[in-house]
Amino acid sequence: MTQSAPAQPAVPSYASGTSAVPLLGDTIGATLDRTAARVGDHEALVECATGRRWSYPELVAEVDACALGLDALGVAKGDRVGIWAPNCAEWVFVQFGTAKLGAIMVNINPAYRTHELAYVLRQSGISVLVSAPEFKTSDYRAMVDQVRDDCPELREVLFLGDEAWQQLLATGRAADRSLLARREAELSADDPINIQYTSGTTGFPKGATLTHHNLLNNGFFVGEGCGYTEADRVCIPVPYYHCFGMGMGNLGCVSHGSTMIIPAAGFDPSATLRAVQQERCTSLYGVPTMFIAELGLPDFADYDLSSLRTGIMAGSPCPVEVMKRVVDEMGMTEVTICYGMTETSPVSTQTGADDDLERRTATVGRVHPHLEVKIVDAETGLTVPRGETGELCTRGYSVMLGYWNEPDKTAEVIDAARWMHTGDLATMDSDGYLNIVGRIKDLVIRGGENVYPREVEEFLYTHPDVVDAQVIGVPDERYGEELMAWVQLRDGAEPLTAESLRAFCSGRLAHYKIPRYVKIVDGFPMTVTGKVRKVEMRETSVTELGLEQVAAIRNA
Repeated sequence: MTQSAPAQPAVPSYASGTSAVPLLGDTIGATLDRTAARVGDHEALVECATGRRWSYPELVAEVDACALGLDALGVAKGDRVGIWAPNCAEWVFVQFGTAKLGAIMVNINPAYRTHELAYVLRQSGISVLVSAPEFKTSDYRAMVDQVRDDCPELREVLFLGDEAWQQLLATGRAADRSLLARREAELSADDPINIQYTSGTTGFPKGATLTHHNLLNNGFFVGEGCGYTEADRVCIPVPYYHCFGMGMGNLGCVSHGSTMIIPAAGFDPSATLRAVQQERCTSLYGVPTMFIAELGLPDFADYDLSSLRTGIMAGSPCPVEVMKRVVDEMGMTEVTICYGMTETSPVSTQTGADDDLERRTATVGRVHPHLEVKIVDAETGLTVPRGETGELCTRGYSVMLGYWNEPDKTAEVIDAARWMHTGDLATMDSDGYLNIVGRIKDLVIRGGENVYPREVEEFLYTHPDVVDAQVIGVPDERYGEELMAWVQLRDGAEPLTAESLRAFCSGRLAHYKIPRYVKIVDGFPMTVTGKVRKVEMRETSVTELGLEQVAAIRNA
């Protein structure tokens, strides 16, 4: 009797990013100085709203003036300096100036109000705050006045454009620059230099604490993935307060000698495309909703976008149909998708410019250089076979030091082996490409069937009248949860009813994946970084559908 060969073990969902390009061991300030010495008078920074421009040597001079001015204020290594402002050149000066001192820059969301502002000022122990006077409807002066007495460690507030800010720069320009060299000599690439508060959907946000090494290398390898050289001009409409803007944008540029283009203080689709046209940008960043807004402009076809070759779509799941239009209609043939989170500086995976369109539209790419990823069973912690769904974990140089002064919260997401547990559900295919199928907390369980909202959303994008769609679970007495779709329609579309949408889905989606409820909206509740606030959507829907009693039912 012949014995059959033993079955081959399943290939685990694990991958490590190899690279012939080594990690950078410098501090951020040293990298800026080295780049400026290499590229000379090449343009470093353009602020479109004011027309101001800086070459790399001019940028270094402004950064050094900011650093020395802060030093004269008594800011030392490890001190926290807050920055509360929309995108502007001064944001860049503070980012690199604090890094040169070894001070820890704390990014404050421009959308915050007094309650959130006071929390961040106190929790991080900010001693010096650099703030815009106002932005949109926010009066930052008034809000700082309201909270200042409750923030005992806050000793200096500098409003951009005011005399005190101008005096800080003047003091720095007159100072001995050799002092800065001595300060920089005391710094390590592993020092914390940035705190970024994650967008909490419940409770207070947590301060992800990042180092030179975290941020600089991540920006550098994102730039490598886009093929950046000093010939590239990168349009950055995403907010600086988030890793996408200050890391993937500013540090991606500075590490390659590329040019940073600020199209406007806040996102404006027309200003963004105008900046691309006028500044001949080669790369454009954005979250999916930004690209949707740009493609939806009535005069979209009038903009000359022929200089574009690459860019990044990231921040939240990227609809396949939108990605295809970005390639076809914006000429971004080398556009890449990145996946990441604030806690990982942020990027863990990226598609390649040479990936075929299917890979670049249907996956978030493969693991980044010098990093590891695995997909685990959330209950057992064991790595699942390729093709199976589990929680995505990542490990390597990019993982934060931890949440500022919150070791218990840190321990909830970084395990003993330094794996960062993302909370995202993903699959890995046989070639190592990853697909994000949802958040563990977003998973809808309808009558015992697991439904991943992302899958349903991707299908709804194929409806000719649907511009954008978000799917959530709402409580249901019979099934536990039912699906609800919030849908944004194209201009001039006929009203869409739950019945007509269900008819569109019938026969093409499993019955339990077809939304029971439909809500037509002009937009979605969003964080500043472009993530949809599904918790808020669910709360609104429960109220509007009269499901409060069902929601109150407790389940085992």
